[in-house]
Amino acid sequence: MKHIVISADGDRMVYAVPDAVANHLEAYGLEFCTTWLENSPHAEKYRVNGVLCYRESDFIDYLNEWIFPDEPSYFVETLGWIDFGDPLPKKYRDCPEFNF
Repeated sequence: MKHIVISADGDRMVYAVPDAVANHLEAYGLEFCTTWLENSPHAEKYRVNGVLCYRESDFIDYLNEWIFPDEPSYFVETLGWIDFGDPLPKKYRDCPEFNF
């Protein structure tokens, strides 16, 4: 498991995820927020009046339920609001990041 930093235009959150997710975070993130949310019948609850409504924790639920059920991701900590372009805390500076 590796740490990632994700957000949905709000506070940055740290999660521990399978290595494959951390190593290819952008690909997994884009698959979730485009293909899966827009097309999967299991994502119907995220479609509200023609708009996609979801948070970064929904991405983690998707990973745990549909992609890596035998290697569950888990929440580590909230970093709070960090402006885009500003550095992350030192212990997370080398972690992959994704904003939904």
